[in-house]
Amino acid sequence: MTASTPQPAREGVSDEPSAGAERIGVFHPRFLLLSVSLVALITVIAFEGMAVSTAMPDAARDLDAVRSYGLAFSVMLTTQLLGIVLAGVWCDRSGPLPSLFAGQLLFAAGCGVCGGSQSFGPFLAGRGVAGLGAGLIIVAGYVVIGRAYPESLRPKVFSVISAAWVLPSLLGPPIAAWVATTWSWRWVFWLVVVPVVAAVVLVLARRAQIAAADEGIEESSRDHREHARAAWFGVLIAASAGALQWGTHDLEATWSTKTVTAVIGILGIAVAAPLLLPHGTWLMRRGLPSVMLARFLLTCSFFGTITYIPLMLVNERGQSLATAGTILAVGSLGWSTGSWIQGRDRWAGRRHQLVSVGGVLLTAGLLGIVAVAHFDWHPWLIAVALVACGTGMGLGTASLSVLSLTLTSPADHGTTSSSLQLADVLGSVLGIAAAGAVFAALHTTAGRDVPVFVGIWLGLSAVAALVVVAGRRIRT
Repeated sequence: MTASTPQPAREGVSDEPSAGAERIGVFHPRFLLLSVSLVALITVIAFEGMAVSTAMPDAARDLDAVRSYGLAFSVMLTTQLLGIVLAGVWCDRSGPLPSLFAGQLLFAAGCGVCGGSQSFGPFLAGRGVAGLGAGLIIVAGYVVIGRAYPESLRPKVFSVISAAWVLPSLLGPPIAAWVATTWSWRWVFWLVVVPVVAAVVLVLARRAQIAAADEGIEESSRDHREHARAAWFGVLIAASAGALQWGTHDLEATWSTKTVTAVIGILGIAVAAPLLLPHGTWLMRRGLPSVMLARFLLTCSFFGTITYIPLMLVNERGQSLATAGTILAVGSLGWSTGSWIQGRDRWAGRRHQLVSVGGVLLTAGLLGIVAVAHFDWHPWLIAVALVACGTGMGLGTASLSVLSLTLTSPADHGTTSSSLQLADVLGSVLGIAAAGAVFAALHTTAGRDVPVFVGIWLGLSAVAALVVVAGRRIRT
């Protein structure tokens, strides 16, 4: 079983805005509350991600889990993989509403558990529950966009959604640093629950419009048997990713039970991933397969890098949590800028070019981070490098989201959205796992890990460079 076969690419035809569509914006009265609902959902997830990244050094020290630092991020991504696959099946069969509501409840519950954890085990369980919820939410949101908005508006919708990261990215890190310093890192997680409740109310208010968008949609090209297989392979890839994370989070450069577990996890992913992504993804075949691979490469290199930036700034450069968070916040402005650029009508029919440009900018930004760490340049130059990284990510990821929906029929938007998010999160999981394994194996003491960080980030820069090639393979 593979993801649905892509339709022939028709860039420059279906992607062109019509005269009528130009007069209707994302916040036209017809779409206003629906757009606000989607923005609210993304804002909550964005705030949680940015705030937790800032508070994690404190949480890791408090829970005696510095060596397992990366596991706190990758566990959430691992269960998110399962949520993504299940959401694709669920949305194809029942529409996006059930997945949206279940995802919000799980996300809030997981954050609440993290805040109340007294040891690392329950903390990881909470991260896992929150990740499952996030997977359900994200795929359902993509399905809503594919079904409720005309095709010519989708680039602008993704621009608005990316812009929803701006305020959390700017305010999330400094707020999280202030909350963690003033009270405790636990309150960072508990504060997330409040906006989740508000987002539930907004989605409830627009449930009729979301349900109406499903009317007239043909049945998915996948039957019940294929849906069931997809769900089981989702369990397999999540379990394999979990085994990989457990086996690498405290890795030593010797063969052990954990090393064997990590190898088994890699083999499980190698078996399951090709069956959940379009045929030819790993061979960079033209069209939809290259869309998926480009998304995988972007998230692998970017998130594998930024996960360890706060740790390097705090432990190696002696910066405060507030400073580390602010540097991440400034860098995040690039993402919204890149997404806004790709939303312009002028790129209709040439969106694949933006993917390659995004790969160039991301590679350049990552090499800039390597230079700052290696040559001991001023830490604030990392913010400049992150702007380049973020601009590349905004150009690339938003363009790939638009292309994935353009290349498939509405009936299979659930399948395609699931595959895209699977590639997205799988890239993050493997990027963080690889970085975490190298760091755990070579970690010594604070102040002596700069060569380790430099080696990790150089390797991820090479991964980012492959995005340039994948972008050129998208157009059929």
